Amino acid sequence: ALQRKEEIDEAHLTKDDIYRVGCVARLIKTLNFPDGSTHVLVEGLSRCKLQDLNTEEEYPTAHYKMIEDEQDDSLKTEALARNASEKFQQLVTMSPNLPDELAVAIFNMGEPQQLSDLIATNLPIPPEVRQTLLADNKPGHRLKTLMEFVNREYQILKLGTKIENKVHETFTKTQREIFLREQLKTIQKELGEDDPQASEILELEKKLEEAKLPQEAREAADKELQRLKAVPSASPEHGVIRTYLDVLSELPWNKSTEDHLDILAAEKILDKDHYGLEKVKERILEYLSVLKLKKDMKGPILCLAGPPGVGKTSLGKSVARALGREFVRMSLGGMHDEAEIRGHRRTYIGAMPGRIVESIRRCGANNPVFMLDEIDKVGADFRGDPASALLEVLDPEQNSTFNDHYLDIEFDLSKVLFITTANMLDTIPGPLRDRMEVIRISGYTLQEKVHIARRYLVPKAIKAHGLKRTQIKFAKEALEGIIDGYTAEAGVRNLERQIANVCRKVARGFAEGKTRPVEITPRKLKGFLGSVKVEKDVAERKAMPGVVTGLAWTPYGGDILFIEATHMAGKGQLILTGSLGDVMKESARAALSFLQSHATDFKLDEGLFAKSDIHIHVPAGATPKDGPSAGVAIALAMLSMLQNKPVRPDLAMTGEISLRGRVLPVGGVKEKVLAAARAGIKHIMLPEKNRIDLDEIPADVKKKLTFKTVKTIDQALRHALKLSENSTK
Repeated sequence: ALQRKEEIDEAHLTKDDIYRVGCVARLIKTLNFPDGSTHVLVEGLSRCKLQDLNTEEEYPTAHYKMIEDEQDDSLKTEALARNASEKFQQLVTMSPNLPDELAVAIFNMGEPQQLSDLIATNLPIPPEVRQTLLADNKPGHRLKTLMEFVNREYQILKLGTKIENKVHETFTKTQREIFLREQLKTIQKELGEDDPQASEILELEKKLEEAKLPQEAREAADKELQRLKAVPSASPEHGVIRTYLDVLSELPWNKSTEDHLDILAAEKILDKDHYGLEKVKERILEYLSVLKLKKDMKGPILCLAGPPGVGKTSLGKSVARALGREFVRMSLGGMHDEAEIRGHRRTYIGAMPGRIVESIRRCGANNPVFMLDEIDKVGADFRGDPASALLEVLDPEQNSTFNDHYLDIEFDLSKVLFITTANMLDTIPGPLRDRMEVIRISGYTLQEKVHIARRYLVPKAIKAHGLKRTQIKFAKEALEGIIDGYTAEAGVRNLERQIANVCRKVARGFAEGKTRPVEITPRKLKGFLGSVKVEKDVAERKAMPGVVTGLAWTPYGGDILFIEATHMAGKGQLILTGSLGDVMKESARAALSFLQSHATDFKLDEGLFAKSDIHIHVPAGATPKDGPSAGVAIALAMLSMLQNKPVRPDLAMTGEISLRGRVLPVGGVKEKVLAAARAGIKHIMLPEKNRIDLDEIPADVKKKLTFKTVKTIDQALRHALKLSENSTK
C-alpha cells in the first residue's frame, strides 16, 4: 500500500498512515547494494482493501480483502480501450524513454482491465492520481482518466519534437555552411584562387595600416581582426566586427588639411562673403595669426549669439573657406538623446558612432570647422542630456581624449575649430556656456541691410529665378522702402524673401513675353508687394499724458514697447496688465514707491495715492514681457499721468531703477538703439553707465539720434518732461 506522507514512523505505524486500497504482490527477487540498501522486485497480482493492520510483531502484517474489477462489455468502454491503445502506441513511437516492445504488448492486449493498468504503469502520473486509478475497479472510468494524461503527454512530446527538429535544422544548416565553406577554401587553394574572406581581411589590414592608428586604437583593431578571422562570414557578429573595423580605418586619426595662413587673403575672403560682423572676423584672424606662430595651438570654442537672419550659420562656411579647412554642420535644435553625441555601445543592435565622430569620419580630416547650430535649443528627457555630453566635446582641456561609446577608445578633437550659434544665452546651461567664448552679433542698420541686399541678396535672387542682371534693377530707394515698409527684423531673412517675391513677379512677366528691362522703384513696390506692412508711426503719434515709449531686448533683436498708465478712484492699489513677468512687476512697484516717497519734489498730491488705483498696461497683451530695463519708462509713465503732462512720442528710454533713486545699467543697448532707429525714434535716454555702449553704435545711426545719459530717476524724469515741454512750445 502507498503511504500518505513522505516520511512516517514505522515504529508507530497506523492504518491512517497508508491508503486503504493497495495491491497484493508476489516477491520475485531481492537486490542488496553496496550502500547497505535493499531493493525488491515484486509482481502485482490483484487489487485489495486493507481490513486490519498489526504492528506488534517483528514486522507489520495485515488482513486484506481482494477487490475484483467490474465486468464492463459496453461499446463505450471498448471504444475507449481502442482509442487508448492507438494513442499510447503513437506515444511509444515518439518517446525515447518507452521501449518499442511495449507497443506490441499494448496492441495484443484485448482486456480493458489489463490495458488500463499497463498504460497507467508506463505514464508519468502523479502518485495521488495513481492511487485514484488503483482504487477504481471500473476499467471504463480508469481509461477515461488515463486518456487525459495520454493526450497531454502526446502534445508535450509532439511540441518537443517540433522544437528539436527546428533547432536541429538550424544547427545542421550552420554546420553545412561551415563544412561547404571549408571545402570551398580547400578547392580554391588547390586551384590557386583567393579566398574572399581572406582577401577581405587582407584589405582591412592594409586600410588599418594606412590609417596610422595610435597605439590604443591599433591594439583594439588587432584584437577585433583576430575575432573576425575566427567568425564565419555568415554569422551576424561578422558584420558587426567588420563595420567597427571600417569605422576605425576611415577615421582621420592623423589626416589634417593644410591651413591657409595668409592673413590678408583670409580677411578678403571673410569680407567678400559677409558684410559687417567685425568682431567675429577679428577673432578668426587673431586665431589664424596665433596658429601661424604656434602650429600645435588648440582650436577655440566660439559661440555666435544673436538674432535670426544675421548670418551666424553661413559665417561658418566662410571661416572654413578662409582657413582652407573642411566644413561640417550639425543642428542641435530639438536634440534629446545623449547617444547622438556620444554614440551607442556596440552591444546594441545597429549601434553606430555619435554624430560628432561620424561627421569627422565623413569629412576626412581631423581639423574641420565644426558648426554646432542652435545650441540654445538642446533638450533633455529620459534618454539623457545632450548638453551634458557636449561639456567634454567643447572643453579644450578634455576634448583631446574624447571617448565615443561606439569606438570605446579615445579620439582627439582638440584640432577641431568648434563654432556654435544661439539666439539667446539664457537657455544654455551655465557649465556649457562657461566653456565657450561668446561673441554677440547685433542686428543690421538700414544702410548695412541696403549694402547686403545690393551685394549679396539681389544677385542671388536674380540668379535663382533665371533672370539676367540686364532684365531687372533695384534702385537704392526701393531697397530702403522694402526694408522700412515690408520687414521688421534685426537680420535680413525676411528682406531676402521680399526681394525673391519681386523677382518672381518680374520673371513671370518675361515668361509671358515681356522684353523691356524692369527697374524697381519705390512707387512700384505696392504693385509688387502690396500695401505697406510695417508702419513707422512712432514720430507721428500724438503725445498723451501717461504714455511712454520704452526699449526692449528679445532673442530676435531689439524692439520698442509702449507703456500706458492711468488712474481712477480706488484704495491705492497698483494694477498691472499685459502679460508682465515678476521682474517687470517688481520694477513697477519700485517706481510707484519712489514717486510716493518723492511726491513733494514732483508737486504731487500725497493723498492721491491713497484714494486712487493706478493701472499700468503694456500693449500686445498676448506676448509675455519681463526684465528690469523698463523701470525708468514705467516711472515716467506714472509721473506723466499724475502731472497730466505728455511725453513726446519720439523719446524712448531704458534703464533699471532702485528705491534709492539710482538708474542702473542694462544690456542689449545696441540692439535696442537699432530698433529705436527703425521705429523712427529721435531721442534716446540711457543709464550713465551704459555710455560706453554708445561706441558700438554705427556712425550713420548716431547721426540720426540724440542721446542723454542719466544717473538718477529724478534726473531722468525731469529731462524727459523738459524735453517734452520744449517740443510743444
